Amino acid sequence: MSSSVTVLQEGYSRWKVKDMSMYACGTATLVQSGGKSILVDTLGPFDRDKLVKLLADRKLHPDSISIVVGTHNHTDHIGNLNLFIKCDHYVGDQKSRGDYFEFDVFKDHTYKDFYLTDNVRLFSTPGHTENCVSVVVEKVDKLDTVGVVGDLFESGEDVKDESLWLEAGSVDPDEQRKNRERIYSYCDYIVPGHGGMFKACKPM
Repeated sequence: MSSSVTVLQEGYSRWKVKDMSMYACGTATLVQSGGKSILVDTLGPFDRDKLVKLLADRKLHPDSISIVVGTHNHTDHIGNLNLFIKCDHYVGDQKSRGDYFEFDVFKDHTYKDFYLTDNVRLFSTPGHTENCVSVVVEKVDKLDTVGVVGDLFESGEDVKDESLWLEAGSVDPDEQRKNRERIYSYCDYIVPGHGGMFKACKPM
């Protein structure tokens, strides 16, 4: 059974207004696989109504979402988690539902990844922050394997110019480079944290 990946809204980042500041909103992506609708990143809190409309345009309600993944804990990526109160949340390396929390969801997984559905894997990909995650979707119609990676990749342009992701912030550049290479080598297309989907022209 094939999967689908739909970029609901491309993110943007404009660095910088003054020292240590920027205008930004993360990319929001809808993954549909195995009868489940998975939302990866929820825009910023200022885009609450827009996100509800983007879902409604696809005949979805927040209660229709099966899983929400926040790629990391910056507000431009997880600003609307409270719209989704009937599903599991994975934010970084934590899982929650209601007031129940699990910490370090990768602790029992040797390669720091596991399947959310038959075709959707959650990868631990720290670097931008200490507990970033990426979603890798397999068997995507016409695209094959797609990585939805948050700020592991800032945009398609940063493949050739690493200053773009370094200047956007990285708590561990060496770890981020390692995880960028891992995801890039595995995926055919990548949805970055602040831009549109781009083709991964392997090797990196």
